Amino acid sequence: MRKVIAKKIKGVVLVTAFAMTILVAGCATSEDNGWRNKLASELPVLGHRNWILIADSAYPAQSRAGIETIATGADQIEVVKTVLGAVDNTKHVRATVYLDAEMKYVPEKDAPGINAYRKELTALLGKREVKQVSHEELIARLDEAAKTFRILIFKTELTLPYTSVFLELDCGYWSLEAEQKLRRAIQRSK
Repeated sequence: MRKVIAKKIKGVVLVTAFAMTILVAGCATSEDNGWRNKLASELPVLGHRNWILIADSAYPAQSRAGIETIATGADQIEVVKTVLGAVDNTKHVRATVYLDAEMKYVPEKDAPGINAYRKELTALLGKREVKQVSHEELIARLDEAAKTFRILIFKTELTLPYTSVFLELDCGYWSLEAEQKLRRAIQRSK
């Protein structure tokens, strides 16, 4: 009788463990896709003057109402690649890329893995124009922009300093040159 009860208990434990594994795996998949779903739903709404930030794990949660932070639980390079790909596939926006100016000075001995990250990020960014600005100035820009415009932050699992990638969105179908010509024409007509 004890053997039968032990087998039943063992069976219940195994079934429960299996069910918990499926449940946890399902949650992880749902959570992993949560940031992707957020990107897919928000990108059509975002436009010029909005920002998207792909941040390292220590990036602070900013308190301004216009800033939304989503913990991705994902690899930083994966998130950067996904976000840039999504922006590149829209017609209404394009991104100006900003990196922390401090990143190029972070030594490998103090942040093991930084050299490999820089190399991978450089390859991913390819021929894009990248602007180097101090971390504090970029945070201040986000804070200021959030007074009027929405900011979306995707926080990743990366644990290397000064590795956040800031994307300032601009109009994808109207260039800076076209805007300047328009402003000159308006000024001349006055």
